[in-house]
Order: sequence, then structure tokens, then C-alpha cells
Amino acid sequence: MSRIAFYAGSFDPVTNGHLDVIAGACRLCDHLVLAIGIHPGKTPIFPAAERARLLREVSEPIAAAEEATVEVISFDSLAVWAARDSGATLFIRGLRDGSDLDYEMQLAGMNRTMDASIQTVFLPASIGVRHITATLVRQIASMGGDVSPFVPPVVAAALRAKFPAR
Repeated sequence: MSRIAFYAGSFDPVTNGHLDVIAGACRLCDHLVLAIGIHPGKTPIFPAAERARLLREVSEPIAAAEEATVEVISFDSLAVWAARDSGATLFIRGLRDGSDLDYEMQLAGMNRTMDASIQTVFLPASIGVRHITATLVRQIASMGGDVSPFVPPVVAAALRAKFPAR
């Protein structure tokens, strides 16, 4: 039986922190569903199709190295429903610090109540990526800053194209 894990986020943009979680998740499962959440109240810098392309490009080599496969989808419903529809039995959530844990514990409890067949697994971020957030990456990029320490090269190039140097 294949173990399917589900990792949801906006991935706007995908960061080295996301890749750290993806690598850890691929060690726990055979198939990882990377799920791009579409929120009607948010305006992302990259459309969903571009986020999916970038996410696929940077995650497939990581998964292959861990002998896992990845699938990139988008969803506009509750994550627990999308995870169930994907056949997942594991929710993957990354943790940077204690404040993440407080929120993620609440989320895990709610998800477990809605579908007890899906177990949440918390993966602590590696020390070198704990400080990275997609929000800060977007802010730095939009102001012409160098985001190359925080994102894969293909994502840095996409951000430079989106936000030309000042």
C-alpha cells in the first residue's frame, strides 16, 4: 500500500523553507501531494499555474532523490477535503517556531475532527531556513532586494522578472 502525504500552502513563492519540508515529507511517504490553496480573498503575485510549474520544477528532483513521487494540484475548498480526495493519510505541516506550533495544533485538531483518517505530522524547519517566510520574500523582491538566499534559482529568476530592479 502506498503512503500518500498532503502538504498544502500558497507557495507564493515557493521558498527554500518549503523545500526543506518537502524533503522531510518525501522521507515519510511514497507519494507527496503538493496542494496550492486558492483563496478568493488573496491576490497572489504568481497565478496558480505559474506556482504549480515552479513547484513541480523544484520539488521533483527532491522527491526522486528520496525515492518518492510528487503531484502538484490546486484546490479552493477546505484542505482536509482536498487531502481526503487525494487519498492522503498524512497531513504535512512545517514548523518554524513556537508560535507556528500554537496555530498548527489548533488546525490539526480541527482537521482531525473533520476526518480522523488523516494524521497531521509536524516537521520542524532546519536551522538554516527557519527565518524564511514567503511574505518576507515577496516584500524583499517587490522592493528590488536580492532573494537568492531564500528561494531556488528558478524562483529567484521568476521574481526578478516580476519585479525588475529599481
